[in-house]
Amino acid sequence: MTDPKFQARKLGELMCTVTELILWQPAASWVQERAHGSTLACRVGSGQATYHRFDPQRKQHQITYGLRMIQAKQQPDTATGWLSAREIHKRGYFEGELSTLNLLAHTCCHEFAHLLQHSAGHRYRGSVHNRYFYNILDELHESGGAGAVRQALAEHSQQLGMALSERSFELPDTRLQRAEWSVGDTVLFAHGLHEFQGEITRVNRKTCTVDGTGRFLGKRYRVPMQMLQRATQQGAATL
Repeated sequence: MTDPKFQARKLGELMCTVTELILWQPAASWVQERAHGSTLACRVGSGQATYHRFDPQRKQHQITYGLRMIQAKQQPDTATGWLSAREIHKRGYFEGELSTLNLLAHTCCHEFAHLLQHSAGHRYRGSVHNRYFYNILDELHESGGAGAVRQALAEHSQQLGMALSERSFELPDTRLQRAEWSVGDTVLFAHGLHEFQGEITRVNRKTCTVDGTGRFLGKRYRVPMQMLQRATQQGAATL
């Protein structure tokens, strides 16, 4: 049986390749007109964190696809809490269908939209997922770019012997999810570039209120239940 982490890493490497070939190559000259010498480096991270950032000294854009994000988007109970899932559902991307293939293809487009947003000068502190970002993301889908990414991921993952499922997810029952969590549970989840550790202080209808513990003390988040993982002693020590 294939090791799930090995398979997720190979899929992450494929996402990197497709991002560079399908999305970066057609846009590179436009990006480089705004910052001469700009390059893109894609990588697979070890956690959930999935993000774009720009190093102004090296003029390098970097997109990181989290290993655990890739694993999470292969199961309905852990996939639907991600922003990418809400975007597909609410904005009608890929006809609003949630599947592993659609989620990972859209993730490539989402992070690349941040690259284009940054290059256009419309990424601001405290205003990242703004109207400029969604104009770019909409255009990636409407122009056929997202469809090309989806097709490339489908074809190449099949060639690798780990074909990405196109089957639509059945959404999890939120009542059953609520039953899994209690006030006082210690949990982990990804937020931005970091993995966050905290304790559940309230169980809401679709989210849990989590107060930070340890080095995250003083922070509070409302977290979709699908994003939560139980913290073990070993897991907590590695943060």
